[in-house]
Amino acid sequence: MRLGMIGLGKMGGNMVKRLLAGSHEVVGFDPSAEAVQEVVDAGAEGAGSLAELVDKLPAPRVVWMMVPAGDVVDKVLGDLTPLLAADDVVVDGGNSFYKHSLERGERLSAQGLHYVDCGTSGGVWGLEGGYSLMVGGDDDALARLRPVLECLAPAADKGWGHVGPTGAGHFVKMVHNGIEYGLMQAYAEGFALLQRKEQFDLDLAQVAEIWRYGSVVRSWLLELLEGVLKEDQDLEEIAPWVADSGEGRWTLFESIELESPAPVIALSLIQRLRSRDQESYPDRLLAALRNAFGGHAVKKEEG
Repeated sequence: MRLGMIGLGKMGGNMVKRLLAGSHEVVGFDPSAEAVQEVVDAGAEGAGSLAELVDKLPAPRVVWMMVPAGDVVDKVLGDLTPLLAADDVVVDGGNSFYKHSLERGERLSAQGLHYVDCGTSGGVWGLEGGYSLMVGGDDDALARLRPVLECLAPAADKGWGHVGPTGAGHFVKMVHNGIEYGLMQAYAEGFALLQRKEQFDLDLAQVAEIWRYGSVVRSWLLELLEGVLKEDQDLEEIAPWVADSGEGRWTLFESIELESPAPVIALSLIQRLRSRDQESYPDRLLAALRNAFGGHAVKKEEG
């Protein structure tokens, strides 16, 4: 199969390489000439513009986007769709909000195009181990995409699935990332507790290694955590500031809208936001209140 890939960052570039290894033909485009050259060196064909990419694809075309969620997706679609023809397939493999995918699907359907939303997990390790793919779209588009999905997944029959109509893929990926927030927070809190028990001088990487086999808390995240702890158990070079991609927030909003409680996901998101409060005003206020009602000592800022 021959398809176009727009967005050749780390994940997009690795997906191209995995497709090439599976004997698919890929035409790649990215605003960065260096990124295009990298996939050309790997065996893909490069394109200097969206128009050139479309020209190099046989009809009906399949164009896969790996670009950041938000306005960038709409910008690419605005430039791309006038170049396409009826029955072409456009795949959004990024982390778009599912309601935006629903809107885009309706818009492209009115133009005679198929819009497929594909939640993609696997990060920088997907090239070697394959990607988890949660796919939404119509049956005809999915039938054409099947060889590509089977190639990108860990195995032809594992790690991917057609989960529903347009919007369903990104909805499932949104909840996936919300769960990920909770798992990561639980690991972080547990290992912080282990680290604080100085009496036992625990080797945290060793503990993670033990838990990786046979334990009910074993996971790929735990495997990654072990690698981090082997490098530096004290993490002194890492600032205590945690970003979020937005999907945890979307998951929480959806839980409120559906009246489906998600307290663990909610608290894990709040903890991420808390990590960015350099001034820690709430903590300062709490200390002042304890002093005001009980005369408890207040620790003064140094410097």
